[in-house]
Amino acid sequence: MNKQKARLLLCGPRGFCAGVDRAIQIVVLALKKYGAPVYVRHEIVHNRYVVEGLENLGAVFVKKLSDIPDTQQPVIFSAHGVPKSVPEAATQRNLLYLDATCPLVSKVHKQAMLHERRGRHVLLVGHKGHPEVIGTMGQLPAGAATLIETIEDVKKYEPPKDTGLGFVTQTTLSVDDTSDIIAGLKVRFPEIVAPAAESICYATTNRQEAVKAAAPGTDVFLVVGAPNSSNSNRLVDVADKSGAKHAALIQNVGEIDWGSFGQSTDEIKIGLSAGASAPEVLINEIVEEFRSRFDLTLELAQTMVEDEQFMVMRDLRDVPLEASDMTFVNGTN
Repeated sequence: MNKQKARLLLCGPRGFCAGVDRAIQIVVLALKKYGAPVYVRHEIVHNRYVVEGLENLGAVFVKKLSDIPDTQQPVIFSAHGVPKSVPEAATQRNLLYLDATCPLVSKVHKQAMLHERRGRHVLLVGHKGHPEVIGTMGQLPAGAATLIETIEDVKKYEPPKDTGLGFVTQTTLSVDDTSDIIAGLKVRFPEIVAPAAESICYATTNRQEAVKAAAPGTDVFLVVGAPNSSNSNRLVDVADKSGAKHAALIQNVGEIDWGSFGQSTDEIKIGLSAGASAPEVLINEIVEEFRSRFDLTLELAQTMVEDEQFMVMRDLRDVPLEASDMTFVNGTN
């Protein structure tokens, strides 16, 4: 029986960004230096495959610091960032902590604090309840920031009297949707002060641009990522708005709805990308499953080559990182 012809457009860039790669390396290196267990407050990144892989190495994930016993073992803060109160509480308990906050998230923290120091009320464009939003709001005194999620929020927002305004954004938002919100803020509040640099990170922008290029005309567009991953969900939105007939978020090959591809005498067109927390090993498994089911042509839809790297903290730089240490996310070479 002849296989259905299919063309798979594999987006690049995709998957791990420099901030996620750094955060995972910090956990791996801490385990090598201090031994197990190493405690991690919240998911180090939003991906269960990664979390479970680190658990297998000896990491223990906790929801709050009070879940950690009195210990000399380190606790690591996730890439999304934490409120100031968290490291303060760790210091009070004499816990050794390593902050794996993405440097680009830390940059947003600094921009928000600069607005506040200069007497501005901070408008944070982001999603309620997201760890990054909680962390950014937690850099500021209570009442010093307001969350803006939608254009409707812009329309109904009433600023404090005799107070200037400044804005920052969550790093993992839709570039297009966020630009509309920012434009709305500038129309309503012409004097609002922008951050010194773009808040949405380069990796979010690059992955969305690759999806925009690949999505038009695709029968199915798949994004590999976790349901609680903001940047992964935004990639699905971008694919949908950019012309994919059907876009879906999946965590792994087992979640693919093979019935969604239908039957056709023509070649079907499939797009594939991955959020910034999704490891390449999951992509490889999906590509191989497509090869087994279809007469497959694989094409790289590359719009940008990323070479950004973020160094781990000084305390871990003396620990060698071997390729074998990262096999659980990169697969075998």
